[in-house]
Amino acid sequence: MFDKLFSMQGKVCVVTGGSRGLGAYIAQGFLEAGAKRVYITARKAEACFAAATELSKYGECIALPGDVGTSEGLMQLVQALQKQENHLDVLVNNAGTAWGAPFGQFPEKGWDKVMDLNVKSPFFLTQALMPLLAKNATAEQSASVINIGSIAGIVGNGLDNFSYAISKTAIHQATRILATELAAQHIRVNAIAPGRFYSKMTEFLSDDEAAFQQELQTIPMRRWGKADDIAGVAIMLASRAGGFITGQIIPVDGGTTLVN
Repeated sequence: MFDKLFSMQGKVCVVTGGSRGLGAYIAQGFLEAGAKRVYITARKAEACFAAATELSKYGECIALPGDVGTSEGLMQLVQALQKQENHLDVLVNNAGTAWGAPFGQFPEKGWDKVMDLNVKSPFFLTQALMPLLAKNATAEQSASVINIGSIAGIVGNGLDNFSYAISKTAIHQATRILATELAAQHIRVNAIAPGRFYSKMTEFLSDDEAAFQQELQTIPMRRWGKADDIAGVAIMLASRAGGFITGQIIPVDGGTTLVN
């Protein structure tokens, strides 16, 4: 029993925003853990195909480029998956964006863009893919939805990324509500709330050595997260190891939320 707890053998997975950063780390982790197939999405087609080629070193990875932040792009993704699969086992709602500006100058377009991609899109994508997720799900082999939140949705400092922080609080609450709603269909819904990880979104800080070293002092473990830190938790939530976990927000932050 225990040797298969963290196996992804035979699972069909979808990771939005899977061409780089956390999404790519999770997709690679699923493939290395034995996933049958992983679909990744990204707004930029060239980057999406290139990432799928790279990830195919670890297993079958298929690119489905498109903008899930729009209703049209979301439905194109759903239709493509419906044509290629009769069921899904795992959905990772990872695609996200941020917008930084001082409070007095924060624009409405920065609010709407972030809320649409970070909150609206995961809700409606989960809704649209629910039939595929429920198709093969059972009490013993449940399907899994993993939302990517953030410790920005837990601590009380928006750091001039107001809509981002608020959107992550919203996706945490959406996780709890959807977990209750979908439990009867044997679909578990959880969220990972990462702290600092290396990604395009955090280059502004990792490229500034002084600022980087200063921030490390605010993290009890004195480091940023790495690929296996996020992939390990995602594999746990997607596999039999997480079979009795739903509606939970799991910080993966080196202890940052303990002191902030």
